[in-house]
Amino acid sequence: MSNVQIKITKRDEDKNPRQIRALGFLPGSVYGKSIEAKSIQLDSHEFEMLYKNNKDNIWELSLDKEKFNAKIQELQVNYATNEYLNVEFALV
Repeated sequence: MSNVQIKITKRDEDKNPRQIRALGFLPGSVYGKSIEAKSIQLDSHEFEMLYKNNKDNIWELSLDKEKFNAKIQELQVNYATNEYLNVEFALV
């Protein structure tokens, strides 16, 4: 089982999640014991392609110069359209 690498950015606080998804990003959050919770966004298409084959793997998240190892705690999906709505990462 290898780490899946993906680049994340801080979420734009001026936009609501629907607007973020319209721009092609997936809103989410990263949290754990050692850090303060962070609101993030990541490329929807890139996440979709990586998630198909790596559902239970550890994800290496790159935020600027910080790197986090995390697992997907929860993934919200609109089952009518199969669109990903929100992802939550928990540090491991």
